[in-house]
Amino acid sequence: MISNINITECPRDAMQGIHEFIPTAKKIEYINALLSCGFSTLDFGSFVSPKAIPQMADTDQVIRKINKSANTKLLAIVANLKGAEQAAQYDSIDYLGYPFSVSETFQLRNTNATIEESLKRIEEIQNITVKNGKKMVVYLSMGFGNPYGDLWNPEIVAQWSQSLYENFNIKYQAVSDTIGCANPEITKELFDVLIPLNKNVEYSAHMHVKMENAIPILKAAYESGCKKFEGALKGYGGCPMAKDDLTGNMPTEIMIDWFQKQGIETGVNLNKLNEALSFSNEIFKF
Repeated sequence: MISNINITECPRDAMQGIHEFIPTAKKIEYINALLSCGFSTLDFGSFVSPKAIPQMADTDQVIRKINKSANTKLLAIVANLKGAEQAAQYDSIDYLGYPFSVSETFQLRNTNATIEESLKRIEEIQNITVKNGKKMVVYLSMGFGNPYGDLWNPEIVAQWSQSLYENFNIKYQAVSDTIGCANPEITKELFDVLIPLNKNVEYSAHMHVKMENAIPILKAAYESGCKKFEGALKGYGGCPMAKDDLTGNMPTEIMIDWFQKQGIETGVNLNKLNEALSFSNEIFKF
């Protein structure tokens, strides 16, 4: 079994669906607290249309004021070439993430683009990342199923994953539940197909779960060979483009507690984590 894993903390995902604007100074303070914890990566913000995601309109202000950690990479979500060009200006940003859906319906809903148009965007964004010494992460959203009637099975997800690697050299892929439809059986089946498929691709699990399903799904992904996991403290967040009743993120503190009990190293400082947990109450009271 894998003896150590990487965790991505996703304050961007946790905050983006909150309607009342969180003051920029509070965001900066919270992200700095998270940067002290030792997460592998921090999904801190997004360069997208402020009309689509008003909560992230101040990402360019946030990035200028946060204290970059040598131990934690910074990831920003982008939805098109313009956003990628904005994000690429900042030396402190390591990864550009793009949400690519295996559901045509959700791709249109989330990025106002078809799958075909999104593939063109992936090519453009990948060119930007290479030019600027950064890396691209593609999120395979609706990776565990979807409610829109689009055909889904693990083989479809695997075909898209392989295509992204072969055509665009996408080595970092985050399989994303988006709406909380995964269960342990689906999770195991999907990673059992994906992980042996291409040893050059690093897969991560970006899960949205109901609290009672968190540990069984986490365990299934880990036992199937996944070694990168994404979550948000206290399970806040969800995709505002998916459904009105948001399903929260995988709670990071539950993940870390479970890994610790298994003797699996996460690299996270537990004292700093508790401080960030306490501070999160100030962020998510809005």
